[in-house]
Amino acid sequence: MKLSSLIGHVTELAAEVHGSPKPADRHIDLFFRSRKYLGSKDRRFIAETVYGMLRHRTRIAWMLSETGIPEEERSRCAAYLLLSTSATSEELAEVTGYPVALMENLRTTATVTPPVPAVAYSFQDWMLEQWTRVWGADETAALCSVMNTQALMTIRVNTIRISREECRQALLREGIETEPSKLSPFGLHLKRRTNLFQLTAFKDGLFEVQDEGSQLLALLVDPKPGSKVVDACAGAGGKALAMAAVMKNRGEIFALDVHSYRLDELRKRIKRSGVDTIRAAVINEGETLPKLLGTADAVLVDAPCSGSGTIRRNPGMKWSITRQMIGELQQKQSSILALNAQYVKPGGRLVYATCSLMTEENEGIAQQFLSLHPGFSLVPPAAILDRYGLAHIAPKEYFQLLPQRYDTDGFFAAVFQRNIAP
Repeated sequence: MKLSSLIGHVTELAAEVHGSPKPADRHIDLFFRSRKYLGSKDRRFIAETVYGMLRHRTRIAWMLSETGIPEEERSRCAAYLLLSTSATSEELAEVTGYPVALMENLRTTATVTPPVPAVAYSFQDWMLEQWTRVWGADETAALCSVMNTQALMTIRVNTIRISREECRQALLREGIETEPSKLSPFGLHLKRRTNLFQLTAFKDGLFEVQDEGSQLLALLVDPKPGSKVVDACAGAGGKALAMAAVMKNRGEIFALDVHSYRLDELRKRIKRSGVDTIRAAVINEGETLPKLLGTADAVLVDAPCSGSGTIRRNPGMKWSITRQMIGELQQKQSSILALNAQYVKPGGRLVYATCSLMTEENEGIAQQFLSLHPGFSLVPPAAILDRYGLAHIAPKEYFQLLPQRYDTDGFFAAVFQRNIAP
């Protein structure tokens, strides 16, 4: 497809995405479904350009302002292509209708780093201010740079059915090249993005799509074969399925959620994966299952959160996350954690986890829980991960993965143990 046609599709899709409360990937999926004539290369160009326009929104606006070009989808598209691709001023002038001289000025501006970090990295000021306080300016700059790139496409091998190397060879036979993940013993990174859900290996339950950091949370819960585990906010069950594999498909995992449609998806995944240990149950918000109180060896509370650690996958979240939202989430997180702590038996463990990079949702919740629940103690995550040779990634009192360090999504976890009464 000609560049002019591609840019036409980009501006049409970008107009739908811009300002919409829905995640960009939903718009993109629907857009492509209604345009079957688009080939894989065209789809890749369109999707990557729209995502890029979202990722660099503030910097693009600055570029256009500096050059005196009005903001519209067409000009935003041109600015992004000059910023991040090898497109020339002449090419873009021809297909957008802007004068070559104006595009050349825009190209020159693209080589200049804006003086304000929030503009240079296209993040909200308050986010950068908080991260700089916590990690310092250099670490924050590295974080923002990585968050402006495309996330890895990672799968978790279903070791109940197949080994990692066997799965790797099965995928290779279908033309999919992978490499083993560096941290998770179950992970494979794809060398190029593809539609995995059409593969025979997926339909046969040999793998699930799951970020490497999410896989590591299953190790942190440390569920033993034959034990009883509660996944209190199970959703579609990615972590429950991972824990079932860690448990070698022996024991009981109670996957709980307030949304029945999420558990419907989990049931499909259970069937495909050949897992026998997961029991999915819908619960009412603010309620517990009495039969499970005080009986679980391990409880995972993967709490609803801002999702700021997954911005690479949904760059529109840069602008949808607000301080007010964080405050509202804190109340919900504290309540959910306290509620589900009741499932833990004496000597059992409770893992609080988020995919957030915000201190208020992470350390703040963990510290509050400890102050209100003296019957629980903090467990160093390194002591758990050492058996997998991963103690080095969690040297402090909490578990935290930052995208710039390990190329995963951003995750946080605190591990508590319920004290045994003397």
